[in-house]
Amino acid sequence: MNEDKPIKVLFAFHSDALEEWTIETLWCETVDQEKGHYKIENIPFYAPFAYNDLVFAEYDENEGMLTYRETVAFSGHSTIQVVLMDKEASSTNEIITMLEALGAEIEKFSDGYFVIDISPSLNYKPINDKLKNLAEKEIIDYAESCLDDQHQFQIT
Repeated sequence: MNEDKPIKVLFAFHSDALEEWTIETLWCETVDQEKGHYKIENIPFYAPFAYNDLVFAEYDENEGMLTYRETVAFSGHSTIQVVLMDKEASSTNEIITMLEALGAEIEKFSDGYFVIDISPSLNYKPINDKLKNLAEKEIIDYAESCLDDQHQFQIT
């Protein structure tokens, strides 16, 4: 197996939003194939993990692919899920541009849904303030699906 080529790892988890068990596959970089260590290489759309988290995965016969078993090390990144509620008040692209100006990395799923990566070096408070303001105006709703302790501390 080429350790430079990203591979898909299956993540099974209970979704509070959907109120059911669901799956998502994420691109991962092989860190140590013998130990089963892989680093998440994209922002999860639904799974409660973060970019660059180091995970243990092994091949699952039933799933037919590498499957997440546990988190080995947290990256310090946070993942925020955002849903556009009022498409007349603002567009997804306008909100994305505003959040990117604050240093956020964004991956857009659709016109009404995107996820935000907050890097360990980024102060989450200005972004959180903007999200709260938009949520209070019922323009968006958001969930902090994977919030690092450092980012949690910045907003408390």
